[in-house]
Amino acid sequence: MSSLIGAAGTDGSARSADLTRWPFVGRQTQLNAFAETLAARRSYGFVVCGPSGVGKSRLAEECLASAVRAGFQGAHAVASAAAAAMPLGAIAHLVPDGIDLNDPVSASADVAAGLKRRTRRVILWVDDLHLLDATTATLLRQLMDDELVRLIATVRAGEPTSDAVKALCLGASVHRVNLSELKQKESEQLLKAVLGGPVGRRTAQRLHARSGGNLLYLRELVRGAMDTGSLVHDGEVWRLSATSLSVLPTLTELVEFRLAAAGPKERPVLELLALCGPLTLDDAECVTSPAELNKLEKAGLIRTMEYRSRTAVTLVHPLYGEVLLKNTSVLRRRNLLRGQAQRKEALGAQRREDLLRIAIWRLNASESVDPDLLIQAATLSFHAHDYPQAVALLEALPDARHTTSTRVLLGHALTELGRWQSAESVLSVGDAHAADEQERLEVALARIMNLFWLGQETEKTLEVVDSALLHVTNLSGQRTLRIIEGYVRVISGQPDHGLKLLEEHMEREAETSHDCSTWLLGALMKTIALTAVGRTAEAMTWGKHAHDIHVRAYKEKRPVPHPATQLIHHAWTESGMLTESIATGEQTFRALMATAGTTEPRIWTAFLTGRAEWQAGHPGVAHRWFSEALAPARESQHLRALPLTLSYLAATAAVLGDFSTTESSPPDTRAYPTTGWLTGEEFLGEAWILAARGQTADARRVLTKAVARARAGHFFTSEILLLTDLARLGGAREATGRLSELAEFCDGAFTPARAHFASALAANDPDELMAAADQLEDLGADLLAAEAAAAAATTLRRLGESRMAAAARNRAAIVSGRCNGARTPLLGLTEATAALTAREREIAQLAAGSLTSKEIAEMLSLSARTVENHLQRAFTKLGITNRRDLRRVLRL
Repeated sequence: MSSLIGAAGTDGSARSADLTRWPFVGRQTQLNAFAETLAARRSYGFVVCGPSGVGKSRLAEECLASAVRAGFQGAHAVASAAAAAMPLGAIAHLVPDGIDLNDPVSASADVAAGLKRRTRRVILWVDDLHLLDATTATLLRQLMDDELVRLIATVRAGEPTSDAVKALCLGASVHRVNLSELKQKESEQLLKAVLGGPVGRRTAQRLHARSGGNLLYLRELVRGAMDTGSLVHDGEVWRLSATSLSVLPTLTELVEFRLAAAGPKERPVLELLALCGPLTLDDAECVTSPAELNKLEKAGLIRTMEYRSRTAVTLVHPLYGEVLLKNTSVLRRRNLLRGQAQRKEALGAQRREDLLRIAIWRLNASESVDPDLLIQAATLSFHAHDYPQAVALLEALPDARHTTSTRVLLGHALTELGRWQSAESVLSVGDAHAADEQERLEVALARIMNLFWLGQETEKTLEVVDSALLHVTNLSGQRTLRIIEGYVRVISGQPDHGLKLLEEHMEREAETSHDCSTWLLGALMKTIALTAVGRTAEAMTWGKHAHDIHVRAYKEKRPVPHPATQLIHHAWTESGMLTESIATGEQTFRALMATAGTTEPRIWTAFLTGRAEWQAGHPGVAHRWFSEALAPARESQHLRALPLTLSYLAATAAVLGDFSTTESSPPDTRAYPTTGWLTGEEFLGEAWILAARGQTADARRVLTKAVARARAGHFFTSEILLLTDLARLGGAREATGRLSELAEFCDGAFTPARAHFASALAANDPDELMAAADQLEDLGADLLAAEAAAAAATTLRRLGESRMAAAARNRAAIVSGRCNGARTPLLGLTEATAALTAREREIAQLAAGSLTSKEIAEMLSLSARTVENHLQRAFTKLGITNRRDLRRVLRL
């Protein structure tokens, strides 16, 4: 057994099995502070304070390990109530045989004498220092003052300590740090390190919120989610597939241990807080006395805060409520809920939210609830984005009390939950019972959004529009329907038709519109339509105007979604303001993450930010954004977002050289209906996978088909993107004419720059390629700029301009260094392959992609012998003898 003065000391490497599985993340500032303390001449103690479960022991363990690496002899002791019953009990296992612990004074002297004979300095880690007995604390203070021992200690915040222990934690020679719960970013970093890969932001947010940033609780939540299979890897990111997180028995026991601090008098208020959420101080004092509440706050179980001139009481941690509810019988719950509802009603339910809470309490107590109260509560729940609660309240409403308005509200809530068939059933009944034009219009609008976005029933959606136009004859209603029709046509692949409807029927200001919500939807779609047809300057101006109006409506407490939903940064991307577009996307996503009920806007924001990063030439960053969009799109079965997201995920994986992904799961975009919006881009992944395999001719055929679809739908910005990629994959001559046409009438600097790039490639003009590289780099399109410089280097070498070729090659290397390790055919045009003809290069790429000569011959309509001849000439020019070396040279 190791001891403080024995010959064999611990090396500091032993650690509990639980902790070894969790890396040290997010506490570097505190670890740096320890390093400074260790290096300081008169610093002998480092005390880590904080609530239970925040990682005090994990930090102390890391500090001990770093001290051992610095040459200290490490030791570890754990203080406890049992050990404190005997003097020196906590460090008894560290005291060598022969020392009489029954005589603490003599034992202390012997320990000190032994330490003075040591050649290595000693550092002792004491866990739960607040439980240390006074004798041991006095000895440690003496050893520290004599410079014989340095101390690392953890102290649980709020725990009573003896004067001797307090002396250990005070003074200039002791550095004290207060450790708090992990922040959101720190939780994300830790989860990524633990799980070995990126974690969906929504999943990381849920785990952080549920754990409250408590490291111990976070660990147990992750274990529970892994054990039950609710935390899964979807091929891109780790995400929670279930709506609820399992709480393992070990975590329940940890929480119950904390809750044991509450006695029989305090327990009722904790149960009420678990059932009813935050309570006013008056409500809490109806259940228990102020003195008992004070005890609970000191024990760290509740906290009080000032809110809108009220003092609110809440549980310190969300998991406390779950464990309390598990241990509360159904009858007990009903009695508590009934009593709270009666108290709140007796006070007159002065606030709007009181109505909601009373209805929910009575419903959960299995009591009958006044139908009017149910409707009011459901309306409040819906506007608070608590759609499950809104559905529960409305489904409890007797059928005879349902109206068209309540059915519309229920339909909207079901749509938000992804239950579009149920929503259509409810709304169809509402349509049949509509009493007037206004009610018919309300039902029609709800059905249109449900059928179009979730049901993917475009034709049926337009039939609903046509039917409503026949029955709704007033001007404002007709205008609303035409705006919605414009919205539908833009997204379904008719941006010019939809834009015409929007421009004809939308007022410039929302205040003059009969329906503010519809105006805002139309405004959003007008921005998208203007961008699609290349009018990006107008799109940006209009988008800012629409956002300003949206912000104003939101501040006025109108029933409109969060203003961040109006921030479509697609126009910034297409105009060439790539840096601004990406920054706006990140800002919007953060705002939406903090807002309930924004799943669909989050999907599109993540997708469009990824698309901007793709055009900026950062495939690794883009891949992460597309992964962020994929998880919620799959969960909600968002059939319009899925094919586009899958396509871009495949494209980014291919450009990054991730053949395990591209080979195992090619984008099955044909399994989904045509998106309409950004049409043609759903084929991008297929094209880049073919290019990565060396099948550039097939990749060009796929892109040519995609270009035709985009052009037919008048999605000019999609056409520009696809034509640019066609040029990059060897189709510059085919792409340059149409790109030049588009550059004539599409706004912004990005389209002309891409047209210039394509024409320079087609002409194989090194000067023009370098000029295009300058243009593209200035716009932030790094990968395109690097490819232009690489192509120029190849041509210059062929022309014998070695110095200029080297400069262009260096330029390509510098710019491509910002491209996350992207691999494309143009970047692969190194000086080694410059001597190859176009046919030799094409065959070499196919051969490097593991195709046989026979397969290449069939693909290119050549004979196998011709393929072999081209391949042998390529081997000779490259100075290699086999296909393995060919793959190395081409860097596939």
